[in-house]
Amino acid sequence: MTSVTLALLALLSATPAARPSAEEVLRTQCRTWAADPKNPWALAHGIAAEGLAFKARDGRRAADVIIADFLCREGPDFRFDTFAADGTPVEPHPHLLVKTLLLAGHPLPRSLRASWGPVTLQSLVEDLERDFRHDAALSPHGAWTLDALSHALRPGASFTNGAGETFRLPTVMDEALALLEREHAELMAGMKAGLPQVPKRKQGIYAHPCGGLHLFQAVAGYARHPVVRKAWGARLDTQVDVLIYRLGSESRQYDAALTSAPPAYRLPVLIQMVKFYGHFLETLGRYREDTGWKPTPEQARAVELARALLDGAVRRLDASGAFRDMQSIKTAQYQLYLDLIGDSCHAAHGLRYWRNHPGG
Repeated sequence: MTSVTLALLALLSATPAARPSAEEVLRTQCRTWAADPKNPWALAHGIAAEGLAFKARDGRRAADVIIADFLCREGPDFRFDTFAADGTPVEPHPHLLVKTLLLAGHPLPRSLRASWGPVTLQSLVEDLERDFRHDAALSPHGAWTLDALSHALRPGASFTNGAGETFRLPTVMDEALALLEREHAELMAGMKAGLPQVPKRKQGIYAHPCGGLHLFQAVAGYARHPVVRKAWGARLDTQVDVLIYRLGSESRQYDAALTSAPPAYRLPVLIQMVKFYGHFLETLGRYREDTGWKPTPEQARAVELARALLDGAVRRLDASGAFRDMQSIKTAQYQLYLDLIGDSCHAAHGLRYWRNHPGG
């Protein structure tokens, strides 16, 4: 371990028991800032962390706000804008909002009220099928589409888009696994060669939003079906190994960046640490819950290390005043403000997965 990692672990062990846990700090952040009824992207992150009961500050359920205030209709088709006129994110990743409702457990036939009347989640899924474009789904922004489809459809289902093209879900998801393997190729080579790290240069998986961890979640989530796990076998096990290797590789680079960064640049590094460690725990936690995956002792130690590293990063962020100064960060560095909201929600969700399952 590097000196910064050891310092973070020491900070964790020295923390008085009376202080709120990292999960409590993150959950407070999520409940406070993700509840903005003018920001559906933030509301979706609140739902991801807190479930369908999560409410906007105006007292309405977040799911109801998203549909009532932001769903648009063009003839038989539905859409969400990518961004609002003022730059607020609505659905920057295609089908993120439908995917969020699906994974939160909203029943397909249950109606939600749009501005023009009732609409079911099933009808939004059917609209997603009509909108499906193969190249877009297998692009860096396609993970949310893949995740939504694999949760809404049976494992052997077929569907037809608005252009009359028919797709088999197993074929699409096999291609998604192959994409994950290609994007992980450099990390795979580093793992096989025993390299301590593979530098991040926005290559491969690092060209994807959130470091491609949503692609991993979409692929691994499809493996909740026994027939899929049997078909993929060791291929998926290998991708889990690559993710475990990636934890060590990236943590070394964050430690080095945190050590060398001038004070003005420490905040983005700490936020990136929360992003990666939180998504890492969320990804493996969801994989365990979806498939019954049982970590090996080495993998369990990696989960524990990620929890400790996330705890240290959250405490440093808290000590920096970032959570207290959200309004000024929103004005001066809007993207960092959004990152603090979204990554807090994902990290809180990741910690919740492992709360009663330390290391496995």
